[in-house]
Amino acid sequence: MTGGHPQRWLKGVTALCAVVLALTFTAPTAWPQPGEGGVVADAPTLGLDLLGATSTLAFYGDQGVMSITVPVSQGLLPESVEAIVEMPVNVGVGTITAMQDDRTLSRVPLPPEGGPVTIPLTGVRVDDNAATVTLRSYLVPIEGYCLEPSNPLRLVNTAVRYTGVETPPTTVADFLPPVLRQLNLYLPDEPTRAESEAAMRLATAVVAHYGQQYPEVTVSPLEAGQNAPVEPSAPMQRHVVIRESPDAGVALQGDVGVPVLQITGSADALSDQVRLLSSDVGRLALSSKAVAGPLRSSPVLPADVTSLRQLGQPGVNATALAPQVSIGLDQTRLGRAARNIRVHLRGSYTPLPPSVGGDLVASIAGETIAQWPTDESGKIDRWVDVPDQLLQRYINLGVAIRVAGNTGRCGEFQPITLTIDGDSPVESAAAKPPLPGGFQSVPQALMPRLNVGIDGGFDDTRRAVTLLVALQRLSALRIDTTVTSLDEAITSPNPAVLVGADGWSDDRITLPVNVNTDGQITVSNVDGTGEEGTVTLDPARPSGSLQTMHDGDRTLLVATSNNGPAQLDELLNWINADVERWSRVGGNALIAMPDRGPVVVTTDAGQQSQVATAEDRIAWSWVFLGGVAALLAVGATLILLRNRRARGQP
Repeated sequence: MTGGHPQRWLKGVTALCAVVLALTFTAPTAWPQPGEGGVVADAPTLGLDLLGATSTLAFYGDQGVMSITVPVSQGLLPESVEAIVEMPVNVGVGTITAMQDDRTLSRVPLPPEGGPVTIPLTGVRVDDNAATVTLRSYLVPIEGYCLEPSNPLRLVNTAVRYTGVETPPTTVADFLPPVLRQLNLYLPDEPTRAESEAAMRLATAVVAHYGQQYPEVTVSPLEAGQNAPVEPSAPMQRHVVIRESPDAGVALQGDVGVPVLQITGSADALSDQVRLLSSDVGRLALSSKAVAGPLRSSPVLPADVTSLRQLGQPGVNATALAPQVSIGLDQTRLGRAARNIRVHLRGSYTPLPPSVGGDLVASIAGETIAQWPTDESGKIDRWVDVPDQLLQRYINLGVAIRVAGNTGRCGEFQPITLTIDGDSPVESAAAKPPLPGGFQSVPQALMPRLNVGIDGGFDDTRRAVTLLVALQRLSALRIDTTVTSLDEAITSPNPAVLVGADGWSDDRITLPVNVNTDGQITVSNVDGTGEEGTVTLDPARPSGSLQTMHDGDRTLLVATSNNGPAQLDELLNWINADVERWSRVGGNALIAMPDRGPVVVTTDAGQQSQVATAEDRIAWSWVFLGGVAALLAVGATLILLRNRRARGQP
């Protein structure tokens, strides 16, 4: 390996060594499997994290308030909220009350030293398959002590206990329950392209619909001559069969337990039947069978200007001695990889008295990006620029008020209310290549519509569904897909997911990391100069990989192996087993080998250190031309002076 900056060369060597050490000497780890813990039984107790909410509730101050909304399946009723109490310091006694509207459902004392608590929900009302309950905490400090404002009462591992038995659906409109733990898709063992595309669209639509419930999605083959799975689905699970057929429609079949949903249609009509389940029209399918007419879906094109409300935040507020709020900036909600993000903060705060000073601070990950003093108006009207180098798939923009002065004993100074309006504008521009690069750029860099290239029949369909489910779990917007052959996806100008489970030999796409069957690992552009770095494993080992790169004006995500498709399957199961872990993965290559946890590799392949806009290029071109003109002028002057001296002129 020659050429290049010494620091880049050292970086490349370090990356190669990290790959070898991690693949060779990392202690064996278990591969977590999706859905561990078995099937949910009747009348379950479900954690709030399984219901699409956070399982840790924090109540600040001596009186805290938190509202929770829990989905309720037909035949079930919320019976109680159960949690582990973590008491703040200096608390003498505490109680917590469950309320709905103006009714008190229950009031229970909190264990002084912490521990389990059960909050009955007797008489709770269910509206539209959901129940909303307000929890209020009341804390009394030990005499002579103050409550620490930053140390809240916490309810951890919060769960809801249900009573009753889930009622099986009798209409297509009721097929998908409010709480879904598993969706099982069944396809012919040699699916057509239309069947594969229908499975991918249904999987992403269901995962997008249930959001942070994160239902598991499986894909299984139907044996020849088999029209439905043998085993009935368990409560909070659903079986769906997808098959090409001249008879188009969506129908419930079976009279034992939960019926199977059959989705059939010709190649042109099958997608319409799938869309019926995810569209508003599906709510009108109040019979055991329905046939959807043409239902067209258009991808949502990203806009340069939006608002916090359109990004899913109707507004944020906090009341405290030093209030702070967090504004989530999600590139998947922007619908593209973005740069130059600016937020026009609009809102208000309680004006401070003359005896107390204060300022407002905007920060990201603890780094201050803007700061300005408070004033007597109490209004917030300020643009805040998000530095490109701080961009991730998701970032939280924090806004806080810091006060200085005599605030009295135990913070008895009047609390401050800080509000940021949901109508605050958000500006952004498209980033090509995406910022940041690598896995943190997906799925937003694959939007608004991507191609899925597969050639391997059922197995590659199953792998593509698994990968799309993992991507959809990261995205606030639904991912729109079109299934093509591998060659069509490679030659298309559109962003694409490419599945080549048996190996990668297409020279048109250079992978950041290539592992061949002889055990040779090649890292492209390892030192940023275009050179390759190689290392050979002896003995050779099977590997699976997931890699992303920027190719021209599009982003590609490639799932492949070195003739070890089982390793690719394990890798895809790994990314689906833990959404938070998958969300944190960086780099641009994820390599997996037997009995080892996957290794994250970061290379310079397919990335650019800086993004130059058209305006930047125009500006620098004028600077360059101006510099050339100045050099020519200086040169002409020197030549003229030399000629004058040669002729004896002054």
